[in-house]
Amino acid sequence: MKTNIYLLMLAIVLATFSPSCKKGYLDKSPLAGPSDDTFFANQEELLLAVNGLYKYASYPAIDGMPLNLTIDDGTDIGWDRNNSPLQSIGKGNQDSRNGYATEIWEEAYKVIAKCNYILDNLHKVKDKTTPAVFDRSKAEARFIRAYTYQYLIDCFGGVPLVTKVLTLEEAQIAKTEKAELADFVMKELTEAAPDLALSYTGADVGRATRGAALSIKARTALNNGRWQDAADAAKAVMDLNLYTLHHNFGALFSYAGEGSNEIIWAFQYLRASKTKTHATPTALLSRNGQGFSNKVPSQSLVDAYPCIDGLNIDESPLFNPQDPYRNRDPRLSFTIALPGSVFFNYQFETHRDSLFCWNYNTTPAIRVENQEARNAFATFTGYCWRKYIDLADKPDRSNSELNVIQIRYAEILLIYAEAKNELNQLDQSAYDAINLVRTRPSVNMPAVATGKSPQEFRSLVRKERLYELAMEGFRQTDLRRWNIAEKAMTGNFYGRVQRGLLAAAPQIDENGLADYSTVPNRADLRVIEIRSFNKDRDYLWPIPNIEVVTNRKLIQNPNY
Repeated sequence: MKTNIYLLMLAIVLATFSPSCKKGYLDKSPLAGPSDDTFFANQEELLLAVNGLYKYASYPAIDGMPLNLTIDDGTDIGWDRNNSPLQSIGKGNQDSRNGYATEIWEEAYKVIAKCNYILDNLHKVKDKTTPAVFDRSKAEARFIRAYTYQYLIDCFGGVPLVTKVLTLEEAQIAKTEKAELADFVMKELTEAAPDLALSYTGADVGRATRGAALSIKARTALNNGRWQDAADAAKAVMDLNLYTLHHNFGALFSYAGEGSNEIIWAFQYLRASKTKTHATPTALLSRNGQGFSNKVPSQSLVDAYPCIDGLNIDESPLFNPQDPYRNRDPRLSFTIALPGSVFFNYQFETHRDSLFCWNYNTTPAIRVENQEARNAFATFTGYCWRKYIDLADKPDRSNSELNVIQIRYAEILLIYAEAKNELNQLDQSAYDAINLVRTRPSVNMPAVATGKSPQEFRSLVRKERLYELAMEGFRQTDLRRWNIAEKAMTGNFYGRVQRGLLAAAPQIDENGLADYSTVPNRADLRVIEIRSFNKDRDYLWPIPNIEVVTNRKLIQNPNY
């Protein structure tokens, strides 16, 4: 029996690299283009194939958005309004036919198949290209493959490790254990890194760099509890002395920030051809901004951000329940569109009695009907995501060419700080790393003082990752790595009080999770859905049913 993985890989290789055959010419190579037998006849064909990997690596998981901008909406900090398979994952009722998990699996193996085809056929062009381009191309294919396996490990645990184009006889493939996969990914990235450039210019911007390879190695090591490997790889990125934090946190996720030295690797988009754009603004924007508010942040995330004195809102004297967004960590308003703010040139107000709002798209501003109060499908939580929303996309919200960051320097600093603490090596370098993130201009949060216990520092790092990286696709793996998913993902998922405010701050625990049990008017919070999390099952996603059915050697993850 042929496996689904094999059929998928064979089809995608043939569709990508071979032309269609015409009746009567099945035994001949095409005269006007490459065939499967001759492809990689020259350097141009090699570069064409490698360049294509980057497009496929950014497959949209849902709503035409890159994977990393959707996945947080299946965690405690976000929600997908669509009655979608991502919503099912957040709710905890996914099964082995879940479409979101299935699409990620299928698209990942398409990418892996393309990488394997290139790596299997590189030898054809070795004497017809320069050594530098040959070595770089090989390293890029290995990088994209390792990057893709890193995502599969995070989501599914053990998966089949496929490192070449398969034959029919090799169709049945068992899982490779998660630990062995992590070893493979880190080894691939270690070996690929020296052949990748430190940086690129012009049309080559967006290719994998040495820093990108070391960064994904650090991320993989962290998510698999390899603390020393994580610290070493993160330090290697830091020692490149190429990256700095962007001075303006909010601008980092706009067109103005695309050239920032904080960005280590980003998916590149180009509207001109309409072959490489994404629809993030349409999904995230408010109703006044002519978006769908499909994916929205939670009340608990809003309440997790501390006050500017560094204290949680249940501890800080600066917190005022009647003015709850004042005196807060600036990253709150950079990450989330808050009631009372200006969002996409409209007054953003989600109080249900606010029937009119200001439209600042005209001069002078005019009052218009407030769709955030009137529209039945306005943001259910009362908030919208603000990252990757730029007014330059107003003419065409469904075809944004804003680059989407996959790795940035702040993540590397936080990886280093967490790994050093878990190694019981809480030295000045770990404090320096977290404080660089906290004290960047435009954020200016108080520096963490030395002398913390490992438990205190662990809490600070975990919450810092939440404040810094929300909506960027890290929350699921963070909850799993810290073994707190059953606490974070169980119970009511809340939106704001629809006609008013919370009477008091919820209690914020050491992981940044909010507890509303002591809030006098907690019953006024909007319950978006009631979630469950099975700790004996949900730390991994289900392997798609079709894969288990067609591949007799592939064992389903526990309790699916």
